[in-house]
Order: sequence, then C-alpha cells, then structure tokens
Amino acid sequence: MAKIIEELLDRPIVGIDGFHASEEMGLLPDEEIVASSLSHERRLKFAAVRSCARQGLRRLGVSAAPILRGAAGEPVWPSGVVGSMTHCSGYHAAAVARADHVVAIGIDAEVNSPLRYREMLDLITTEEERAWISEFESEHPDVSWARLVFTAKESLFKAWFSVTRQPLGLGEIVVEVNPLSGEFHARTSASPGRGHGALLNRWSGRWMARNGLLVAAVSMRRSAQVPEEG
Repeated sequence: MAKIIEELLDRPIVGIDGFHASEEMGLLPDEEIVASSLSHERRLKFAAVRSCARQGLRRLGVSAAPILRGAAGEPVWPSGVVGSMTHCSGYHAAAVARADHVVAIGIDAEVNSPLRYREMLDLITTEEERAWISEFESEHPDVSWARLVFTAKESLFKAWFSVTRQPLGLGEIVVEVNPLSGEFHARTSASPGRGHGALLNRWSGRWMARNGLLVAAVSMRRSAQVPEEG
C-alpha cells in the first residue's frame, strides 16, 4: 500500500506508517514496563507506533531510545526531537523531526466512517463548521466530513499541547477544509500562554482520504515561530 504520512509532511520531518501491527514489533525494556498493563490489542498498537517512530529516528541519525508516556499520556521524545504518533484500526504512524528545525508536529488518523451517533456532531464541531459540512456531504459523500474535522482538530491538539502543555477543547478550534486541495486551516481562540507566539493560534495542515482512512497532519517550522516573550 502507498504510504500516506509521507505525502502529508515535508522535509525535514520524517513520516513512517504501516498497516499491519505484528508480534514482531518489539519494545525496549522500559517500554515493556509501560505496556505490561495494556491489553493484547493495545500493546500491539503501542509497539507499532514506536516501531514507526524508531525508523524515523534512525533516518534522523538519532539512536534508539525508549519512547515513554508523559503525565497526559503523550509520547516523551528523546532530547532534541519533536514528534507525534497516531493509530486506528488497520493503521499506525509516527512523524519526527529535530527540534532545532521544527517547533511542533501533530498527526491523527481515523477510519473514514460516519459518526456513530449524530448527536456527536454538536460536540465535535462549531456552527461555522456544520455549515460547510452539510454542503460537502452532498457534493462529496465519499468523505466523512464531520469525522475529518475531528481528525484535523486532534492533530492540532497534539501539536499545540507539545508546545504549550495546556489542554485545548474541540470547541476552541475552528477548521476550514478545502475539499479539493487536501489542505485545511485551523484557528483557536485559546491563549497559548505567556512565552509562546501568537502564531500558535493559526495553523495550516494537510489531510487525505485513502484506503478507508482519514489522516491529518500539521506542523510548525522553527523559522515561523514568533519570538518568545521576555
């Protein structure tokens, strides 16, 4: 199968993905401790995304190191590296870059299927988003646009949190999707906090619908970051 994450992220970011998790995807000793409490299925996914991450780190010239979890469940990357992971049914991916080139990365993948409950639409989307979702559902019914909004917001949340260490609600993000170019723009009303540039409130990303999946990715280069406040 064609790789997806590679097409959504440009150098110097390295993206690795896969479609089949297997028992052969091993873990480092410290990761084994974390995974010991997981179910068999979750352990496979835990190992699969770390296998992708280590392949990416090797391409960056970074030695293998355990990728553990932070207090919020986020991946803890080796010093000098930024990255993001995602997995869903039948897919797993990781994206990594050196921190001196890239400020943040966020990737997310979901199965391209309608929301399980229509009531979820109001929880995931804003009124502004629901207007274009309704239009796109008629014109392009092959994409679950509401789920794509969720996927895009999740990718932004991961990138945002990696920089600010602050939570970000779905209602604080507004996404605008271009259905033809595979691009999206997002803005958030949340304050990134003192010491972080205002550019963190506006992001541009890419999305793709392929192989029954929806995958979204955002990133911010170091040169784009507003200087930190003194």
